[in-house]
Amino acid sequence: MKTLVKRTLLSASVLGISSGAALADYSLTILHINDWHSRIESNNKYESTCSADDETEGKCFGGAARLVTAIADRREALKDGNVLLLNGGDNFQGSLFYTTYKGAVEAEFLNQMKFDAMTVGNHEFDDGEEALVPFLDVIEFPVLSANVAAGASSKVGDRIKPSMVIEVGGEKIGIVGAVTNDTPDIASPGPNILIADDINTITAEVKKLQAEGINKIIALTHVGYPRDKEMIAKIPGVDVVVGGHSHSLLSNTDEKAEGPYPTMIDNPDGYKVPVTQAASYSKYLGEFTVTFDDNGVVKEAKGDPILLDSSITPDEGVLARIKELGAPIEELKTKIVSASTKEIDGSRDTCRAGECEMGNLVADAMLDRVSDQGVTIAIQNGGGLRASIDSGELTMGEVLTVLPFQNTLATFELKGSDVVAALENGVSQIEEGAGRFAQVAGLRYTFDKTAEPGSRIVSVEVKKGDGFEPIDPEAVYTVATNNYMRGGGDGYAVFKSAGMNAYDFGPGLEQAVADYLAKNNPYTPYTDGRVMAAAEKPMTEMAPAAEEAAPMEEAAPAAETIQVPEPLAGFKDLTTSAPMMSEEAAPAADTMMTKEEPAAEAMAGKQHVIAAGDNFWDLAKTYYGDATMWTMIAEANPSANPNDLVIGETLSIPAK
Repeated sequence: MKTLVKRTLLSASVLGISSGAALADYSLTILHINDWHSRIESNNKYESTCSADDETEGKCFGGAARLVTAIADRREALKDGNVLLLNGGDNFQGSLFYTTYKGAVEAEFLNQMKFDAMTVGNHEFDDGEEALVPFLDVIEFPVLSANVAAGASSKVGDRIKPSMVIEVGGEKIGIVGAVTNDTPDIASPGPNILIADDINTITAEVKKLQAEGINKIIALTHVGYPRDKEMIAKIPGVDVVVGGHSHSLLSNTDEKAEGPYPTMIDNPDGYKVPVTQAASYSKYLGEFTVTFDDNGVVKEAKGDPILLDSSITPDEGVLARIKELGAPIEELKTKIVSASTKEIDGSRDTCRAGECEMGNLVADAMLDRVSDQGVTIAIQNGGGLRASIDSGELTMGEVLTVLPFQNTLATFELKGSDVVAALENGVSQIEEGAGRFAQVAGLRYTFDKTAEPGSRIVSVEVKKGDGFEPIDPEAVYTVATNNYMRGGGDGYAVFKSAGMNAYDFGPGLEQAVADYLAKNNPYTPYTDGRVMAAAEKPMTEMAPAAEEAAPMEEAAPAAETIQVPEPLAGFKDLTTSAPMMSEEAAPAADTMMTKEEPAAEAMAGKQHVIAAGDNFWDLAKTYYGDATMWTMIAEANPSANPNDLVIGETLSIPAK
């Protein structure tokens, strides 16, 4: 047990102390954020950019300026104690500041906040190494992840460390990072970066720190609250877990919280581990104090997240800097594209668990854009919808807040059986609130979330005329989705492997949605029962009336040209690359489909004896001709440490 081990390690030094001496308890206060998602400006209750009027009325939350104030205030209040400031990852992606500057703005303000450490999140890999490496080059604090291994060809090099040791108040604290195992499925780390198993790599790093005499170890993770509770907190030697990824609000007072703050988990070694997370979008600053006994065992942990509302005064210098940085994109943000008769619900809780209004809007817009090409089905991942929109005028900035990823429309042909397989993937992780949940148009489906994953789809019907008919497993349907899903993202491998006659380079998804909103101005949000849990009854079908588009108002021209700093070095064409409104809603002439390359020839399974310099990605390139297939080798060899392959041992190379 950990307590016994720690006491044994300390016994030698204890013998040298007189019997009257005793070591004192040690208290550490941890401040933390996670899943900031480029919310440089403050947010409204719909988790989109706050207006000046809302700010005046005290309706706004978070943003870089409030974070800077809140962190500085708490550091001052705690100046006589021991304090750490930690970041749980996913600082990238989610606003026009990331779309435009690709991480430069986030890096600038994170440096100003002076974090002690951060772990990478999956969204830090959204634009591959091209955005991540310049960010890592300028960030002024350690970036951690034990399960990220950069290959010899990677530009990341050793910029992401597995762990670190920091001394606070005379005590050494070990911090181990980790990112979610499915990062290759939900982001784009590229062929030169391996994401290994989080449990194995954290365990190995904890043992290494313990061997160095470190008896207080924090797991700084981006794997989600459920996994933090069920797996990470139960790794022997882990004392504290500071998490991210699931956007979980933990609180001792908020009835909407997923659990208490902190959540105390029993470790098999006989002690309790506090697990924390601080929601998302900088709405909260997490704060809790951990008290360790003289053996490094947690005796107590208590705290509560701090709501960053109007009671927190934004830092004036940061506000001025945000205004300067935002000048080049302000005209785009304020461009009015349509209006909505009521709020369009795009909340994470709704769109990752069932039919939602924003999902219907986006899927309908996709289908409308390419229906003249024979497309009859559209599928959009719920995780690609990042905000709700309030009623009234709709701006391009709001559309881009909902759809910040610059995805393009992709069209392809797919057998009915593969459509069903895709929907099975969509509901396979509904308990975890995974982003793969399928929002659809042109079909309706029913699922049973109590069934085993892979067997949850109860029925699927495709639209025919004014009604629906059961999907034909052998028929071929033409499908629209976004290029991320078409490439296998969010577990939609069937789109990549079974899609036929694919075209992945259609118009921008945000452009298609903006055009659809303009075409249906004013737009009325709705649900119609196209996605149902097995116990639900279908709603009466209803579709928004397609009214003639009203002329769009022109944004006022900028008064002057403002000089802004360049984006991070190494990233191209950023300051003006955000998509602009088109003049008409007709689909681009170049969106017709072209045929894909045939699949590579299959390969039989083999055995490989590890030699000096071997790694999974190079072996995948050797055996499969595709380095991105390294996950097959990793999954076939769960006991192999990707960071430390043992020369002379044998790896199983599974059949392709």
